[in-house]
Amino acid sequence: MKRKLTGLTAAAVASVLLFTGCSQGGGGEQGGDGKSITLWLAGGDTPDELREYLKDEFAERTGATLKIEEQGWGDLVTKLTTALPDENNTPDVTEIGNTQSPTFTNVGAFLDLSDMYDELGGGDLLQSFVEAGSVEGKQYALPYYFGSRYMFYRKDVWDAAGVQVPQTLDEFNAAVATITEKNPKSIEKFSGFYLGGQDWRDGISWIFANGGDIAEFEGGEWKATLDSPESLKGLEQLQQIYRAASNAPNDAKDANQYQFLNDSDQVKDEDGNVTDDLSLAAATIMAPGWAHWSIGDLVEGEDGEPAREWNDDVFGTFVLPGNDGKPAPVFAGGSNIAVSAKSKEPELAKELMRIIFSEEYQTMLGENGLGPANQQYTSSLGDDQFAEALIESASNSKLTPAAPGWAAIESKNIMEEFFAQIRDADDLEQLAEDTNAKLDPLLNQK
Repeated sequence: MKRKLTGLTAAAVASVLLFTGCSQGGGGEQGGDGKSITLWLAGGDTPDELREYLKDEFAERTGATLKIEEQGWGDLVTKLTTALPDENNTPDVTEIGNTQSPTFTNVGAFLDLSDMYDELGGGDLLQSFVEAGSVEGKQYALPYYFGSRYMFYRKDVWDAAGVQVPQTLDEFNAAVATITEKNPKSIEKFSGFYLGGQDWRDGISWIFANGGDIAEFEGGEWKATLDSPESLKGLEQLQQIYRAASNAPNDAKDANQYQFLNDSDQVKDEDGNVTDDLSLAAATIMAPGWAHWSIGDLVEGEDGEPAREWNDDVFGTFVLPGNDGKPAPVFAGGSNIAVSAKSKEPELAKELMRIIFSEEYQTMLGENGLGPANQQYTSSLGDDQFAEALIESASNSKLTPAAPGWAAIESKNIMEEFFAQIRDADDLEQLAEDTNAKLDPLLNQK
């Protein structure tokens, strides 16, 4: 796949993303006793232990100071749009969502890391993430960590409905419809499979599993393909799931699905009394692996507050099966990491990348439940059912199109709007064609 790299200007990035915003931090500042560089981390996924390791190891190797600044996922693209072209305010190294990477790599926002690609892991790195951060065969943004989606289910509810863990996608579709129909616990608005109407990151697996895709790169440009025969077959299956197996609202997204799998969420009211806030509403959910920390029996936590403890007698996991003997393709969560092209200290930034891609740090990622970028170290995730499901589901994972305009598409919530209409659509092909018409002008926008 060949994509043309264009020059970086603040206007170029802003025109692609239709964003404006403020930045914070700065690259290449002079610290008290020496140089310093800034690393932007997105959200709180990187534990404090790992952040301290990076600071200490960087100081020991270089004598310089590493400043780590956390940015919210919600405004990360906005801030990068303004900060990256500004050498006085750019982060030297930044984490970025894997689906956001193509927008910035295509406008030259990141430093070419091709000369150290092999040193940092090369072919052992998660290749779908590498592709998202590459242009014309050169690597600009490399994988940081991955998190794959798989199924969490209530064993007791599945057993009561008389259904087994499926071996094919068709079997899964039939099973969750049966569970919904039987509704063993007689719960109002019960879902055999809770799938939010706007939850395209989980629902896209049915399109992928039937050989469809959001878009394809042909004739030197990206073209939306939601109306292909393969995509339409997946959409038809999704519509049946929405209608026969899920009572999730049409505006529900992929957030906190685990709460519908638990028996109840007990919360304290304003008077300090513990009350039941939500009853069991689903037999099955699809979520990234780290959701298991929020699933289980209600117990008292170390701080005295309600907490969740996984119970193997009640809850289980399995990888969503495809119809070809392999796991169904799932959308891979996670992020990439890159060096700013405007960094005043590129050599120090590269040294930080060496630390991040070292065996020590990659192993630490796995030990903290984050899929390491280098697939040589996935054993660090452990050997429990969660690690096994994460590794197996990631083996056939996919990303969104590596198109320069994808971040603009996400900012406009086009996929959310599309999926929210699937349940009630009378003409899925027309819906797909209408959505393609929205995607096509943005996919190739630079």
